[in-house]
Amino acid sequence: MSNLYVKNSIRFVLLILFQVLVLDQVHFGGYVIPYVYILFILLLPFDIPKSLLLFLAFGTGLTIDFFGNTLGLHTAALVMLAFSRPGVLRLYFKKTEFLSGEEPGIRKLGFMGFVKYSFSLILIHHLALFYLEFFSLRYFFTTFEHALINSLASLTGVMILVMLFTKPNKRKR
Repeated sequence: MSNLYVKNSIRFVLLILFQVLVLDQVHFGGYVIPYVYILFILLLPFDIPKSLLLFLAFGTGLTIDFFGNTLGLHTAALVMLAFSRPGVLRLYFKKTEFLSGEEPGIRKLGFMGFVKYSFSLILIHHLALFYLEFFSLRYFFTTFEHALINSLASLTGVMILVMLFTKPNKRKR
């Protein structure tokens, strides 16, 4: 169990540092920023208590807000993602059995299952983030387009990181 805490603590620190020091400094196409720090919440174990999940989302978002000076936008959006996570898991994987301490990765959910799970939650996060940022429905479709493009960029970053750091399945002979 302590291995799980150490692994998630290291993941938290590395994702926050990568987001703040690298990705927040680079704007693809002028306004596209992949937010891969949300991978921390996406990869938490299936059986994590909901209150702890929301608390970790709050702390992670607050950390990003502190470094980005964004006044709670990331906190609110990440708490929305964490709140939606159990429902998205039930929606896509109601027949799948999850073991204690098991993480929702490519090995457990399959490639397309993980893409569906990740993209749904990333889109929820980005819609909340950008509609809170603009705080107006005047540019509803422009904001939606912005959220969708950033969601695709974030999904690409998340998938690259997950595939880089996922051990391949051992082949049975």
